[in-house]
Amino acid sequence: MTAAVALLDETGDESAITLRSVARRVGIAAPSIYRHFPDQPTIMLAVVQQAFAEFEAQLRTAVNAAGNDPRQQLFACCHAYLRYAQDHPERYRTMFGGLWMPALHDTSITANDVATLGDACMHLLTQTLSDCIATGQATSTDLRADAVALWLGLHGLAHQRAVTVTYPWPPDIADRIITTLAHLTTT
Repeated sequence: MTAAVALLDETGDESAITLRSVARRVGIAAPSIYRHFPDQPTIMLAVVQQAFAEFEAQLRTAVNAAGNDPRQQLFACCHAYLRYAQDHPERYRTMFGGLWMPALHDTSITANDVATLGDACMHLLTQTLSDCIATGQATSTDLRADAVALWLGLHGLAHQRAVTVTYPWPPDIADRIITTLAHLTTT
């Protein structure tokens, strides 16, 4: 798996991750890799699953380091989201771009394999928002919808920062998005 992630990080191109390129990278004969990965999409699925595990760990670490204040935990989670996208642009693009995903009938991957990608991350964001609501720090009346809106706002900002790098982003734009979409109360 390390070889596939390294290829993605080095090339920035998920199409560079093939059964042959991964086998070559780890120094085994190409047919040997079929025991572990029957086709290229299964390698990519493993890469994406690993990336989401790293992403969740980064979010969780940020939340845990933020102390006991739910508002600070939410900001920490959201800023960790944006930091991951900035620090690992190839992985982030692959995780959320979906270009690696073929039609399910053309691969050994099933709908169940991809159904829960990112769920743990979304759950953590939802929980931090729920804690803000429970402590009166947010006025959301629809936790699920507002958590999704916040997730999409973060994704949009991460994407735009990646594709419009010369734009003079306001320094507090992330905090404005978080405050607005999470319905945070003024402090």
